[in-house]
Amino acid sequence: MKAVVKLGGSTAGHEELQRWVEGLATARFPLVIVPGGGPFADEVRALQKPLAYSDNAAHGMAILAMDQFGLVIAERHERLRPCRSLEAIRQTLDAGGIPVWLPSQMTWEASDIPRSWDVTSDSLAAWLCRQWGAERLLLVKQSNEFLQHIGVAGLVRSAIVDPMLPDMLGNDITLHLAGPQTLASIAEGAPLADIPGIVMHNEAADEEMLEQ
Repeated sequence: MKAVVKLGGSTAGHEELQRWVEGLATARFPLVIVPGGGPFADEVRALQKPLAYSDNAAHGMAILAMDQFGLVIAERHERLRPCRSLEAIRQTLDAGGIPVWLPSQMTWEASDIPRSWDVTSDSLAAWLCRQWGAERLLLVKQSNEFLQHIGVAGLVRSAIVDPMLPDMLGNDITLHLAGPQTLASIAEGAPLADIPGIVMHNEAADEEMLEQ
């Protein structure tokens, strides 16, 4: 099993961030951490109107914000290492570390990533799943609001995930969601043997299969 875990930027400044880092650092399966944009991306949004820059520019800035939050996360545990490429990810895993993906290098000119606010770190984490060949994606949120939904479509309508995520997931990536309450299921000090959280159904994948 290979998994990508996106640590939401909303965890920044909360004790849950460190608890998630410590839990994920015990993983005994290949795992890559993807950072959200955190307060760095919030500044990009807040300044877009006053500084009058385009969504295209904002998209690039938001990806750089993920790089910044990734560097914050990578310092939280000795097993974590910042990585900018698939080769660096593989080398870190081979050495027994856990990669923290800094996405700007791989995504900057990727033609299959729309440059708009419809694509956030959620969809970029799913994109990395495809590039790396991961079968599972865990999105860690700071809110438990996702528990009111059973499918990805509802998450999009409630703005819990971005609009591009259903298409990025397709029918071959299993989506898990977790929040603060999920931490109670991770035994302190015990190796992480599986992906925590609940599985979300991707209705878009069903439609794609019916069309084939």
